[in-house]
Amino acid sequence: MKVQKMMKKLSVCIILFYVVSHFCLGRQNNGPVDKGIWKAAYDLYKEQSITHRRFKHKDILPLIEKRQFGDVYRVTKLGSSIEARDIYQLGYGQGDIKVLLWSQMHGNESTATMALFDLFNFLEAGDDEFESIRQTIREKLDLRFIPMVNPDGAEAFIRRNALDIDLNRDAIQLTSPESVILRKAREDFGPDFGFNLHDQQIYYNVERTPKPATISVLAPAFNYETEINDVRRRALQVIVGMNGLLQEIIPGHVGKYDDGFEPRAFGDNFQRWGTSAILIESGGYPGDPEKQYIRELNFIIILNALYEIAQASYTQYEVADYFAIPDNDSKLMDVMLRNVTIKRDDLEYMVDLGIRRREIEGEEGYYTESSIIDIGDLSVYYGYDEIDAEGYVMKEGKVYEKELNALPSYEETMDMLKKGYLWLRVKTVNNSIHQLPINIFQSTGDLKAGAKLGSKANFLLEKEGMVHYAIINGYLIDLRSPKDQNIQLKIQ
Repeated sequence: MKVQKMMKKLSVCIILFYVVSHFCLGRQNNGPVDKGIWKAAYDLYKEQSITHRRFKHKDILPLIEKRQFGDVYRVTKLGSSIEARDIYQLGYGQGDIKVLLWSQMHGNESTATMALFDLFNFLEAGDDEFESIRQTIREKLDLRFIPMVNPDGAEAFIRRNALDIDLNRDAIQLTSPESVILRKAREDFGPDFGFNLHDQQIYYNVERTPKPATISVLAPAFNYETEINDVRRRALQVIVGMNGLLQEIIPGHVGKYDDGFEPRAFGDNFQRWGTSAILIESGGYPGDPEKQYIRELNFIIILNALYEIAQASYTQYEVADYFAIPDNDSKLMDVMLRNVTIKRDDLEYMVDLGIRRREIEGEEGYYTESSIIDIGDLSVYYGYDEIDAEGYVMKEGKVYEKELNALPSYEETMDMLKKGYLWLRVKTVNNSIHQLPINIFQSTGDLKAGAKLGSKANFLLEKEGMVHYAIINGYLIDLRSPKDQNIQLKIQ
């Protein structure tokens, strides 16, 4: 135990030494702080109680309420949602520059919300080597945070609110109480800057590249002519600073949204009302299904942006560099198979095949279902998992003949796949959702699926009589070298 404590203290000392040396260099240059400082801060102040992106309002409520009794944050209840969940705002700092940050106005877009609670931990700490950063932010900025605008949507993990209204298309009509709350928070505060924090689908890529748009950005337009005034210019410059930092961490993974004016959206109207609006969208990153790495990126770029706003160092950036950020595209698949041979009606033909999965919320948790999105020449598309299947023939899988009393082990499942079984019947299960790479059913029906557009992706890839790959409801399983995947399937 003593050794563990000593090692922890040593690790902290090493981090702080790194921070001190690099912070001094960053201050001398009056430019962006070295990314290592923000990484060190995240490692120390990450909110440990949030470990996945499907948390509920009740999970974050204690993290908000405990701050009501301290002297760091000013906690205010702004109102309630349709289903009577309280919506809170946290205030920090006493500076002249006003900044409003709001997250999760779409209930299933929670990545930045996690990062805000990490940021709360950082800002309320003290007596360490980050204190000069906190002091600058605290003295220069007046911050207001609304971490969960749409708690009812978060409860069901859906985009819209309990009235099926898209809150980000309700800035003018104000049909929903949540929209009224956000609009009033802006009017009462009069922020100079606004951070509009969202998630986007994981299938956005940076145009003409296979890289996911892990972070996408936008300084929304305030009119149809997409003009640039001083308000929008400040937003453009802040984004240039964020992009510069991100290019050091995840080069090539930043995309830009089209800036066509949307007169119903909050970001566009914040810009029109005189608040420099900055949109951050969290997309996908390989091997990060719960977006914990993207959470870290959000913490880093938001904290860095606040520090640059506090120092006014964002003003050094050129607007032209914003427009040099490549655009978003939507050319990613979960699985991309190239040059696979398909047999149909005694004919053989070679095609590319693209598969996507979608997440579905169920009573016992979420699960995924797949669909074959496109077939043919998909040379302009890319995949998170991608193989050149030339020489491979698509084969239908078999149903395991014996009904099992309970779920098989992972090793038993892999053995079944190698023998060409994609479906098996299980008599007794405790949960309708499982994590095994095989289709499990209890009801009868048509279980098989071939290579037809829109059908579920369940088949084998065979080469010279040997099965090398299994595609299980959209998950690519390399039977020669399987890897851990976050598989969530529903028992049929």
